[in-house]
Amino acid sequence: MKRTIKDLDIENKKVLLRLDFNVPIDEKTHEITDATRIMESLSTINYLCEHKAKVIICSHFGRPNGKIDPNYSLKIVAEKLKKIVKNKVEFATDTVGKDARQKIKTMTPGEIVVLENLRFDKREEENDEEFCKELAGLADIYVNDAFGTAHRKHASTYGVAKLLPNAVGFLIGKELKVMNQIMTEPNRPFVAILGGAKISDKIPVIENLIDKADVILIGGGMSYTFLKAKGGKVGKSLVDNSKIELAKKLMEKAVAKNVEIVLPVDILCNKEFDSKEKPVKFLSMEISDDYMGLDIGPKTIKMFKKHIKKAGTVIWNGPLGVFENPMYARGTMKVAKFMAKTKAFSFVGGGDSAAAVVKSGYAKKINHLSTGGGASLMLLEGKVLPGIEVLSEKDEKKEN
Repeated sequence: MKRTIKDLDIENKKVLLRLDFNVPIDEKTHEITDATRIMESLSTINYLCEHKAKVIICSHFGRPNGKIDPNYSLKIVAEKLKKIVKNKVEFATDTVGKDARQKIKTMTPGEIVVLENLRFDKREEENDEEFCKELAGLADIYVNDAFGTAHRKHASTYGVAKLLPNAVGFLIGKELKVMNQIMTEPNRPFVAILGGAKISDKIPVIENLIDKADVILIGGGMSYTFLKAKGGKVGKSLVDNSKIELAKKLMEKAVAKNVEIVLPVDILCNKEFDSKEKPVKFLSMEISDDYMGLDIGPKTIKMFKKHIKKAGTVIWNGPLGVFENPMYARGTMKVAKFMAKTKAFSFVGGGDSAAAVVKSGYAKKINHLSTGGGASLMLLEGKVLPGIEVLSEKDEKKEN
């Protein structure tokens, strides 16, 4: 078990707190459109402040590619934070430069300094040794509570942790606890729903879940590779022909392990992705040559509902159609509704799945909505996150 902030003496200490403040903004107004990530961090921020730590917050924001870009300044996040915490919040106009060092130098216990976007410095994503030392030089303790970036081996998520006494914050602690429970002691039947466009993204997940789940429901673009592997006609649907044989082997392995893989039985299709024509329904194994699959059909929705309703644990990663287009959002939105109403423990693994659940209006009824798409996917694969692996275990003795 990883050491948490409760295991450290933080009073009057400078704590470098890595958060995920990569919030969505309106391109025209440049205002934050969803403050969920900021709100999720408050329990850790407030704990540190209440225990008289000097809190130095660092985060990335967007993809400025190692260059200073005002459109990706974290100042708007600092301004938002000022409105929702009772403690003093300052914004540093650089990350490890003169302004950051000066503002940190004059901090008093319980105060907060938000550093400028880490990715304004190209050394952040390179996990540059010198940049790690400069970041570590700002603080006495390092705390990582940015689950959404824990799969990255960057300076602020990996390198700096090796240079300071460290711990996880409450958000990462919660994510790890939930995922460990799901993958080791799930309530059964354990149902996994996998969607998304690329089968290559989900192959390690399927391989791992075949050893753990009871039922795997597959939809979205990745399902057409499996349907073709079964001998189906899938028209112009998205197919990874290089993975046909692997899909066959995965289905054979599932049968051998007594795990049910459920594929769509009907599909909503159109001739082109952006066609204005009314979608046409096909049996999933008989899609016409000039049509492509864009959403699961009504019979498949009912079939998925039946499995979700029987589940003891249900996890979901990846949309089941092109949900950005209202014509092909029904399957994804219906599954979000089924998950919200199930008596099973429900988990949604970040990324597009989380965005779909938020869009559906059912987010608050999901037991656990993960804050990390790539990170939760790696855990579903059975892998260890670099940003977690590098942190100290609870029984390690380190000087603060």
